[in-house]
Amino acid sequence: MELTYHFRDPSLAILALTHRSAGKPNNERMEFLGDALLGAIVAEMLYETHPKASEGEMSRLRAQLVNGQALAEMARELELGDRLKLGSGELKSGGFRRDSILADAFEALVAAVYLDGGFEACRQTVRGLFADRVTALPRSSKDPKTRLQEWLQAEGWPLPQYELVGSEGEDHARIFDVNCVVMEPMAITAAGRGSSRRLAEQDAAEMVLSRLLDTRDSP
Repeated sequence: MELTYHFRDPSLAILALTHRSAGKPNNERMEFLGDALLGAIVAEMLYETHPKASEGEMSRLRAQLVNGQALAEMARELELGDRLKLGSGELKSGGFRRDSILADAFEALVAAVYLDGGFEACRQTVRGLFADRVTALPRSSKDPKTRLQEWLQAEGWPLPQYELVGSEGEDHARIFDVNCVVMEPMAITAAGRGSSRRLAEQDAAEMVLSRLLDTRDSP
């Protein structure tokens, strides 16, 4: 994998690869911008390639693609570690191999492309980098409630609770609202909607699972 974008202002690429341990200016602000850009562009790709996926499933798929470990892997493929500018302490401790530093550099580099060439250049660059990964994403045949239950059991956490919040509409076209609640070790509640209580529970379970994955992958 390679970065096909060519910078008009090479100093932006240098800044994107400058860790805070090297002093100021560094790539911290660019990380923030790159994270938002990645989330939006990858979400667009998933929306296009998975037309039948629910909101919760698309969130889960995005979490598989845009997390610290996945972005660090992409940074290694781009050999960003060899180009990082680190302080002496981070350099001696092997910071150029650390997932968190590599993932942050990748996000910052995405922001650098945006700042140098605009949104469309950034969009095309990100889409090129993620195309194969989006295509190769496996979609589980298990329903969201089963996946959530298995995930919680694997972590040794209590099973979720489902609560019917309400329903509306005529009998032949009724819409159900359900909350899925996980209380320990963190309180997470997500609302789901569906044409049956079962479908509403599946929708809510998908949302809870995506939030749990986002929380686990957050630095």
